[in-house]
Amino acid sequence: MNRIEGKVALVTGGARGIGRTIVEKLASEGAEIVISCDMGEATFEQTNVRHEILNVTDRETIKELVKKIKDEFGRIDILVNNAGITKDAPFVRMSEDAWDAVINVNLKGVFNVTQAVAPLMTKNKKGSIVTISSVVGLYGNIGQTNYAATKGGVIAMTKTWSKELARKGAQVRANCVAPGFIATPMTDVLPEEVIQGMLDRTSLGKLGMPEDIANAVLFLASDESAYITGQTIEVSGGLAL
Repeated sequence: MNRIEGKVALVTGGARGIGRTIVEKLASEGAEIVISCDMGEATFEQTNVRHEILNVTDRETIKELVKKIKDEFGRIDILVNNAGITKDAPFVRMSEDAWDAVINVNLKGVFNVTQAVAPLMTKNKKGSIVTISSVVGLYGNIGQTNYAATKGGVIAMTKTWSKELARKGAQVRANCVAPGFIATPMTDVLPEEVIQGMLDRTSLGKLGMPEDIANAVLFLASDESAYITGQTIEVSGGLAL
């Protein structure tokens, strides 16, 4: 049984890594269409996936894309805010440019896209917004003041949206997924001792896979989670700090 049969989904940061896995997962579970958005080009084998070039800091382009989807499909049932960047540095040496860049993409970018999509969901009286946060947003991390601020910020925004968007009986839900240490091309190049340090801090003793995050997103996007809103699901293998 397909879990999001006939749904229209929009996924930012969908070209590669965890975002691409989310796109492919939603497409495989019966979505009518999954619109993947990213700064770069991408191709997908699934016929119900369409890729669009999008910068989440460009509000006008976002509005144009949402209008395009509305005109063609009449709705957006699922929004997954996945686009994000890192520019790590110790707090006392972090440049203003590094701070601004991460805030603009990871926090304001989520605000921009959700603000454009939410009115369409509230008009249709239903929708699921899933934002990718991070365990760093829950617990902090050395060298990631900017990233932690954004990932904690999206959790706070999500709690607020869960209250605002469900007024007047609208079944619009907003939740977060907070990944822990996930095996991606970025972790493939890390030294063995760094990987071992990650494993030592994880109760299950292994890295998560992008599929683990996509499965959590699918659950929150589907009607299986119809009574869940304003929550953050930590997918970290039992991370201990």
